[in-house]
Amino acid sequence: MNVQKINYQKELDKILKRLEEEGRVPTLLIHSCCAPCSSYVLEYLSQYFDVTVYYYNPNIFPETEYEARVKEQERLIREMETERPVRFLAGSYEPEEFFSVARGHEKDPEGGERCRRCYELRLDRAARAAVSGDFDYFTTTLSISPLKNAQWLNDIGCRLAGQYGIPYLVSDFKKKNGYKRSVELSALYGLYRQDYCGCVYSRAEAIERQKERASQEHPKP
Repeated sequence: MNVQKINYQKELDKILKRLEEEGRVPTLLIHSCCAPCSSYVLEYLSQYFDVTVYYYNPNIFPETEYEARVKEQERLIREMETERPVRFLAGSYEPEEFFSVARGHEKDPEGGERCRRCYELRLDRAARAAVSGDFDYFTTTLSISPLKNAQWLNDIGCRLAGQYGIPYLVSDFKKKNGYKRSVELSALYGLYRQDYCGCVYSRAEAIERQKERASQEHPKP
């Protein structure tokens, strides 16, 4: 039996159309994984929401990388032209929380169960922050990446919405050329685009890929 896939962009379109018809501008807490991924999302959603970026990413390794990405996120918010002003809310850097959920899945390939658990950790904290801050909705920028599983993200978000009593804004931001636009905006604002997702495991995989490319380009005689 084939399960009908949900077109999350179409679902988002319906929500945005309804908000426009009602003349409402709700508050939205957006979990951001990094400045480049947030660029298009901020440009897009600031037309419809009063947006606050929530930066909670305990998976990022090492701490210097985390600090660099936080600063780049704050710089983008300061410099980027958006329909409405965007606010910033920093979460805590808690790498022990990430290692706790990743335990037993250290050798999983990128995009596997370890990543799903990481999505859940970050979205859980975003949902809590949204409730604490009395926001109308919460969501994440993660679905803009072609490497991220939008089905998982929306399933997790909707489940947490029921758990915490706050609506999750369903999305698949890579649609409508969202990813392409994020690359354009990254170039426009000179954003630092990292070459790995963030965690120590994805960093190790990136290093191995670099070694393989180098060996192919410069084979030993």
